[in-house]
Amino acid sequence: MKCTSFGRTATVRTAMLAGVAALAIPTAAFAQDADVEDQDEDVEVSNVIIVTATKREQTLQETPISVSVTTGETLEQAQIRDVLDLQTVAPSLRVSQLQNSSSSTFIIRGFGNGDNNFGIEPSVGVFIDGVFRSRSASSLNDLANVQRIEVLNGPQSTLFGKNASAGVISVITRAPQFEFGGSIEASYGNYDNIQIKGDITGPITDTVAFSVDGSYNKRDGYGTIVNLDEDINDRDRWTARGQLLFEPAGNLRIRAIADYSKIDESCCVVSTLVAGPTALAVVGVGGQLSTDFFSYESYLNKVPVNKVENYGGSLQADLEFGALSLTSITAYRELKNYVDQDVDFTSADIVNEIRDQKVETFTQELRLSSDFDGPLNFLLGGFFFDEKVKQDSSLTTGADGRAFFSLLAGNPQVFNGVEAALGLQQGSIFSPGLLTTEDYSLDNTSWSVFGTVDFEPIEGLVLTGGFNYTHDKKDFALTGVAYDELANINLVDAFITGATGGAVTSRAAFLALPEANRNVLQALATTACTPTSAQGTCNPLLGLTPFQFQPPFLSIPNAVEDGRTRDNDLSYTLRAAYQFSDSINGYVSYATGFKASSINLSRDSRPTFGDYRPGPVRSTFLAPSSPVLDAGIAVPNLNTGSRFAGPEDAEVWEIGFKGEWDGLNVNLALFDQTLKGFQSFLFTGTGFQLNNAGEQSVKGFELDTRIRPVDGLVFTFALTYLDPKYNSFTDSPVGDLSGERPGGIPEYNIATSATYTHEFGASGNRLITRVDFSHESNTDVNNGLPTFNASLGNTRVFKREVNLVNASMTLALDSGIELGLYARNLLDDEYIQTVFDGVAQSGTVSGYPSAPRTWGGLVRFKF
Repeated sequence: MKCTSFGRTATVRTAMLAGVAALAIPTAAFAQDADVEDQDEDVEVSNVIIVTATKREQTLQETPISVSVTTGETLEQAQIRDVLDLQTVAPSLRVSQLQNSSSSTFIIRGFGNGDNNFGIEPSVGVFIDGVFRSRSASSLNDLANVQRIEVLNGPQSTLFGKNASAGVISVITRAPQFEFGGSIEASYGNYDNIQIKGDITGPITDTVAFSVDGSYNKRDGYGTIVNLDEDINDRDRWTARGQLLFEPAGNLRIRAIADYSKIDESCCVVSTLVAGPTALAVVGVGGQLSTDFFSYESYLNKVPVNKVENYGGSLQADLEFGALSLTSITAYRELKNYVDQDVDFTSADIVNEIRDQKVETFTQELRLSSDFDGPLNFLLGGFFFDEKVKQDSSLTTGADGRAFFSLLAGNPQVFNGVEAALGLQQGSIFSPGLLTTEDYSLDNTSWSVFGTVDFEPIEGLVLTGGFNYTHDKKDFALTGVAYDELANINLVDAFITGATGGAVTSRAAFLALPEANRNVLQALATTACTPTSAQGTCNPLLGLTPFQFQPPFLSIPNAVEDGRTRDNDLSYTLRAAYQFSDSINGYVSYATGFKASSINLSRDSRPTFGDYRPGPVRSTFLAPSSPVLDAGIAVPNLNTGSRFAGPEDAEVWEIGFKGEWDGLNVNLALFDQTLKGFQSFLFTGTGFQLNNAGEQSVKGFELDTRIRPVDGLVFTFALTYLDPKYNSFTDSPVGDLSGERPGGIPEYNIATSATYTHEFGASGNRLITRVDFSHESNTDVNNGLPTFNASLGNTRVFKREVNLVNASMTLALDSGIELGLYARNLLDDEYIQTVFDGVAQSGTVSGYPSAPRTWGGLVRFKF
């Protein structure tokens, strides 16, 4: 075994060159203890952990990037029972759940994207056993056999072929063993939480080993839909996985994995922070809404449905020949996501949404690495990605929709009069039934070539250069139908048609009028009436404009828009690492990162301003010439927006020091990171806006320490400081944010813990007690809300501060039996996760409250 310093000389050669470390060795994994299992008695246990953050096996202390590692033992001891809990031990990582079980956001150093749109790939890449998971919904289920989770901070595009402009989360599970063993665990907690996990592994022959693991997690909801007397925020998920390990020869190793997981849950609790004037209309139609934010009480007209099926398989082959090693990882996955929920979040039946999504993904990675004795070593690889996304979705107007919008208009009979005036069938506007239907598809093919070269001119100094060339191709098609009759009529054009006695029914007919007539008609048609306006001096229809929030959709591709993106990028890394002494390593690096264009797969997709220029109040008659208009494909009430957001380009300067002494580990990284063209995707109250922020930057540091003052006692302290800024963001939904601090990024994140292991003499029995604390400093939840804050000048922005205390105690007997107790959010801290404009409810602010305290006990048996 070879184990020295950075680069090639830091490589720890084991049979598992590119996958899971062969030794699970106890250590500080950025302040975490590793598990010790399945080791031969003659293997020396040392204070070392193996990571694959650079796609080479290295010790954590010698890996020249900022990486935090949470080991399987820490997951057990801290009772991290959900992927969302991972942020409590990795302070540079934030994870938040949005409107359903499959919509979550991973954020590293303040950079990340939401997952409410399957056309937008995350800026934080998630990999499980080397296989890229393109959507967060495919990485949320429980894993029963995790060896470690590596969180790589900052751009990682050089070595990861897809979407790592902000960082990487790499989950490594245990490979099959050639010694029989396993574990089974059963736990019970409040809200009738039953969780069962187990795994078994062993040999089939001298050259073939297997493992099977699975988990089952069921819990009552901690929220209540009061009017329906039903739970919400429940848990109902399970997963199963099987593995085979082939070692037919000493230099060949093949690992095959197949897995299946399923989620069938009702999520999530939405409460009201501000009940706007529209709340009276909700009550007026017999509806209710929750105004006690942390009561976990909801009022909905239906129980939300969220079903996720996620399955696939991978084949990894590692071949060593001399000083060279070849690794191949082939994978195919499918993700099915179905959502059916009330999206006005009141008990009134106003608007409901259905999304039926499917993602099919094929990936292939191939890499060749060297381990020469000389000063020069390399890693060269390629990555291929092919994915197809399909989505069918719809909005439905509920039975209370027409009455609700009539009350907002201030006249219960307003739509009857409009229907009579416009020649529409009585009762047709906001009639119960389909409001919109959409059909979206996206084909994405991407390939990249990457590599690194390590050069060690003198002992202890390693110079590294790395590159990644990526070509990304996306072809997309979007079609939609708006069924509401009012949405299909432009109120300016309708007024002009009526004022001319039906003579003007098109833009061409309007332009044929004398200029003086056109000017008079335009002035009248675009002037809103007031209570004192004289008849014939204004357009009384303009007051109905706010009710046209789902206008017709212009399908793409069309005669003007080709429905495709093509991106190419060369990312690179330059790094110098030096081993100052046996205890201190340091490095300085400069790296760039890249994420390809994202597509707005939603009913809010609209042509860009260059392709179309709407007239006043979205008029077609008054619109100036544009490619869409001149091609004759404009639809009524067409507006501009975005079809896609261009690529993200990241760069980071980083200086790091890693020190290891007897009983003390200290790791420090200082960074200056910039992301150009950050793909911002924000909810505006009736839809989503996708665009590129000009430039966003963050300066800060990450400090991680582990102190072991006496045997059995371990203290950890991790601190992340972030100073972010929008260097340029002129077109945000709340105005020009250039120079402002981005919302939702706390200045300080702290994760600290104390673990004490009491040995009962020489019996082998142990009592392990752990307390950990996670803190996010007080910060704005966002930069304001497009609807709520518009009239307030962004003077009322909501804040959040997080202070979570978790505790656990485990009695581990020498027989393999373990008994434990745990509590998460022990002090029942309450904070706002996020807020958004009330759907079709101007002045209302809704949001997601934090989860309450959970606790329970468990029994585990390891054999």
